[in-house]
Amino acid sequence: MGNNKSRGRAQALYGPADSCQGRCNEKYDKKDECHCDDKCEQKQNCCGDYHIHCRTGTTDGKEKEGFSYRDNTITDEELQVVSEKIYHCDRNRAAESDIVLNKQYFTSKTSGQEDNSPEKLFSYVNHKKLFSRPSYASFIKLLDNYNAHVGTQEKFTQEQMKEQDNFLQEIMKTEVMKELYTFLHSKHRYDTEAEFVADLKNMWFGLYSRGKDEEGDSSGFEHVFLGEIKNEKVSGFHNWIRFYLLEKQGIVNYFSYSYDGPWTSYPDVLGIQFNFDGFYKEVGSAFIGSSPEFEFGLYSLCFIARPSRVCHLKIGGKNLDIQTYAWDKSTYGNGKRYIATAYVATP
Repeated sequence: MGNNKSRGRAQALYGPADSCQGRCNEKYDKKDECHCDDKCEQKQNCCGDYHIHCRTGTTDGKEKEGFSYRDNTITDEELQVVSEKIYHCDRNRAAESDIVLNKQYFTSKTSGQEDNSPEKLFSYVNHKKLFSRPSYASFIKLLDNYNAHVGTQEKFTQEQMKEQDNFLQEIMKTEVMKELYTFLHSKHRYDTEAEFVADLKNMWFGLYSRGKDEEGDSSGFEHVFLGEIKNEKVSGFHNWIRFYLLEKQGIVNYFSYSYDGPWTSYPDVLGIQFNFDGFYKEVGSAFIGSSPEFEFGLYSLCFIARPSRVCHLKIGGKNLDIQTYAWDKSTYGNGKRYIATAYVATP
């Protein structure tokens, strides 16, 4: 979902941000669509061009809350360094022998809705090895907790709420998430790991409404990892584990691929077209062979550091762009934004 046309569709869906030009360090006003004050990055409610116009320092040069504004800034270079560290920390990613893909038909016309690949995308997955690992197992338990149709209110049982907590607990035990927290803590975004985990739960699992009538029919986690159906179209759905499990059940039908990343080992990136429960996904991108904590960690990093913008990373020595959008119709905490979507931006 990386060309200009598809990004335009995404901006129309999630709402473009206003500009910070001439507004740096202005007083916070809750009536504004987006913000340019010195706390907006911590609250994930900055305007889309905040990093361009307001990254060089505060207007008065004074320190705020015990650290300078420059100390709080996350540069593109730092993002590339930390994303490489996270990549090398991903001990739970699939080995090359763990997954065999059958990509079949390449297409440059993603709107055709033609099934040009008669066989499944996943010929083989070493699921006994991978899915028995705690982060995978706790992730998979979340996948049956949601209704894919926008407009149907999500209602979690106490057990399902515990499954959310368990997933966060399990991924925080991994080197990937420890590396991510260490970096964000060093940039003064979070004081404690408990604060970080609480914010992750809100931004990813907090419910909001994409429909007209129902309250709490969507979340960033559901949209990004499971996929949703709205106006007879599939939106979100960027996770390979979810795809594999539903393909095995016959609920997902793979059509074609439109992008194959430069990586020769996992994680790799594919741009794919498919049918989900009778509805078409025209432009989809997904990591292949990554652990749940790797995807969750990179998407979180980009949403925190570059909300509603393209986030330029490196993994395995190759450039990787992730696009995030903040949900701009409701907030949590002290004006923080939920995740609307996050995905790999393919050419």
